[in-house]
Amino acid sequence: MLTRRTILAATPALAFATSSARAQAPTIRIGALQDASGNASYLGGVGSIACARQAIAEMAGRHGLNIELVTADHQNKPDVGSTIARQWLDSGVDVLLEFNNSAIALAVSTLVKDRDKVMLANNVGSAALSGPFCTPNMTHWTFDTAMLARVMGNALFDKGGKTWFFIRADYVFGKSLRDDTAAIVEARGGKVVGDAALPVGTQDYAAALLQAQSSGADVVAFALSGHDLQTCVKQAAEMGVGRTGKQRLGALIMYLQDVKSLGPETAQGLQMTESFYWNLNDRSRNFSKRITPHTGGVPPNMGQAGAYSAVYHYLKAVASLGATAAKASGRAAVARMKELPIEDEVLNNGSIRADGRVVSDVYLFGVKSPAESQGPWDLYNLQATLGPNVAWRPMSEGGCKMATG
Repeated sequence: MLTRRTILAATPALAFATSSARAQAPTIRIGALQDASGNASYLGGVGSIACARQAIAEMAGRHGLNIELVTADHQNKPDVGSTIARQWLDSGVDVLLEFNNSAIALAVSTLVKDRDKVMLANNVGSAALSGPFCTPNMTHWTFDTAMLARVMGNALFDKGGKTWFFIRADYVFGKSLRDDTAAIVEARGGKVVGDAALPVGTQDYAAALLQAQSSGADVVAFALSGHDLQTCVKQAAEMGVGRTGKQRLGALIMYLQDVKSLGPETAQGLQMTESFYWNLNDRSRNFSKRITPHTGGVPPNMGQAGAYSAVYHYLKAVASLGATAAKASGRAAVARMKELPIEDEVLNNGSIRADGRVVSDVYLFGVKSPAESQGPWDLYNLQATLGPNVAWRPMSEGGCKMATG
């Protein structure tokens, strides 16, 4: 089911002041295609839409832009996602946003390129989007599997993590995270001492956790996501894995809502990677204060905040080019996005490379203990900050034909 809402200026006075500009400017149409009802819906969903709408409201009011947002649930089915995307593009939608599913994002990327529209991939793990499947019409925000592997692998190696044991999901996502992280560790002289692959929906991780514990590995890394990750972390806490000795637990991808669901008592000490945290600094806190009134008080996670950053920066390019030119060529709009600096309260040191990859500072966090936490969402301690050149895969290693460096 599709829903449609026109985003107007924030106040009547502002609407009056910009009404002439709005009447002359064509409407920019943005379509947010996401998992709105499945297992991953809490990672984007309402929070991502709230962040996108906030960016639209701010930029519409500032530049007199006419902007419309449509949303749809792809149900995590590539055929459904592709059908919706095709219908939207054929009916005048200029931008496709979000996705939450790598298979759908990769399939839709070709449609966007063929129609010369814009793709703002966000909450999508596949690093292939800025690698072999890169296009001049696409930008990729927030994270990818290559970044998660580089940050976790390098940061924990620097903290003494020379030997690793992986507990991973037995499908492409889990294997990719495991392999990419292992390559970083091994390139630095470390060693993988074990690996346990389990199917999605596994309810009993005891055997894998005992194997990891007995391996003596410095790091037990979870290449799991969503409810599988939460189940594994709960059982690790119950068994005392990672609670004594030098063994560390690392979640290769974990969101704020995952940690909140587990609670500090269960998740304390767990290491994870984020490109945004609501309580990192004054900028992130100021941004989050604008979002939480629309999300029932829940702060945005890195993927949701990425929806704001992506839409805000795209509309900045529209304002620079002019709405008519931006609608006429998605490729031109993306080229202008790459020229402009990313200046928002979400990403630090952000920019867009030639391959479409958005790079920024990335952070290693540890979950606070119950005694350290000062509130229900005060969950992270900053462990390390990695700059763009360290955190993200170099263009030369990605396989993008547009990469020049």
